[in-house]
Amino acid sequence: MSKLHPIVAVTGSSGAGTSTVKRAFEHIFQREGIVPAVIEGDSYHRYERGPMKQAMAEAQQRGENFSHFGPEANLFDKLEEVFRAYGSAGGGERRYYLHSLDEAAEHNARLGTSLEPGQFTPWEPLPPATDLLFYEGLHGGVVGEGYDVAALVDLLIGVVPITNLEWIQKIHRDNAERGYSAEAIVDTILRRMPDYINHICPQFSCTDINFQRVPTVDTSNPFICRNIPTPDESFVIIHFRKGAREKWEIDFPYLLKMIHDSFMSSPTSIVVNGGKMGFAMELILTPIIHRMIEEKRRLG
Repeated sequence: MSKLHPIVAVTGSSGAGTSTVKRAFEHIFQREGIVPAVIEGDSYHRYERGPMKQAMAEAQQRGENFSHFGPEANLFDKLEEVFRAYGSAGGGERRYYLHSLDEAAEHNARLGTSLEPGQFTPWEPLPPATDLLFYEGLHGGVVGEGYDVAALVDLLIGVVPITNLEWIQKIHRDNAERGYSAEAIVDTILRRMPDYINHICPQFSCTDINFQRVPTVDTSNPFICRNIPTPDESFVIIHFRKGAREKWEIDFPYLLKMIHDSFMSSPTSIVVNGGKMGFAMELILTPIIHRMIEEKRRLG
């Protein structure tokens, strides 16, 4: 961890909704005049799209589980390396994974390349003179044999909808945006399950704050749900890890006063209406980020 070069990571599995937290941080950075160095979790996968499909097929033939959730498909050492480099001197390298034609066109224009969706851009240095490093992806708090990414993060946020809701969101996203059939998406969920249990879930014991969305409508069979529950059809449980309340000086009475109809469900958890999730995130995270930047500037 580094007070001079702080690292903020948002971690959550595919379809969990980490982009909602990312937008909240973007608002905070813009409002507070903070310049982040941004890295994306997909950039630290080991394989491009074509080789990944081949590696999955070969693993399936061997009767092995293989997914983007596990260490075999990722560069955890490279992710740990960039966190360590940034924490020590504000440097490091990043690249981009090109999800779409638009992303490919944007980076090809910037780099003078002819890359296609499903490929990585070349590694390049992080921009100089940034205020903090911001990571969003699958493995911001991953810990395993020979690597401990969580130990290098100053503020670790988890985004953890209950499992059925997570599956509903993934099914709808992969169908609408990627054209995958429901059967193919279910196969992916089943194939990823061992890695989900072993490499995704344990991260949420390391997080400082978890945001868990719980629907208030029936999601008992996520594979036939036609609609994703709306934010107003949900509650969000905001849980603070033991010690995080004191570390970040969390003022529960103030939060309860500011967030209408919120309540405490335990000494370390507050529950808010799902429609207030973005507001609650900014209310909680803004003073934390402000304090981190103040400390950085005082030491610098």
